Amino acid sequence: MKEPVQPFDWERIVIHEFPWLYLGEVALRTAFMFLILLTALTVSGKREVRQLSIYELVLVIGLGSAAGDPMFYDDVPLASAVVVFVVMMGCYKLATRISDRNETVQKIVEGQPVYVIENGCILINNFSQEDLSQDELFADLRVEGIEQLGQVRVAILEANGQLSLFKFKESDAQKGLSILPNDLMRRSETIRQSGEYACANCGHVQTFTGPVNQFVCPRCRHSEWTEAVQ
Repeated sequence: MKEPVQPFDWERIVIHEFPWLYLGEVALRTAFMFLILLTALTVSGKREVRQLSIYELVLVIGLGSAAGDPMFYDDVPLASAVVVFVVMMGCYKLATRISDRNETVQKIVEGQPVYVIENGCILINNFSQEDLSQDELFADLRVEGIEQLGQVRVAILEANGQLSLFKFKESDAQKGLSILPNDLMRRSETIRQSGEYACANCGHVQTFTGPVNQFVCPRCRHSEWTEAVQ
């Protein structure tokens, strides 16, 4: 039968039943998990990071667990938590210093800004390489008050997952693909009458002079269209 916990048993609180050398193993485990977290978040992409740098997110995840367990579990010694904090902060300082001084490492780990929209059209080659769906992109644009892509001069997906938006002046806005949900539902492969239509995939605007069926977009090779709006 397990003995009851004795309050303020300092040996249990500080080191529990572990030998002091075990703290060296804790340090090694912490450094290893720092690298695992850093790798996982690097692979997961920008949308998982959002606002925090990837190093800050690794630090928050790692320290959150280290801080929480000793608060609740009597068999988690404080000394282990202290070692975790020290090693995590050391790894964080070392990693950020290396990243700041080495542009290649910075690009691999943190990523770099990517142009996703230019002159009212989605840059398909760039966009397809990011972990960002069209629905997510359009949602971010709608939050910024954009109704159709012809209003957008440039949109850049930053390294932290945020979307930087640069609009045309109101007088310079072009016709473009409506990004309002109800309008997007009207996409079709059949053009029934003359007019300007926007590719539902990339936003390219094409003028049609009569009925057309399954016309392939010259920019992205998709064939769904919806009426372009001003």
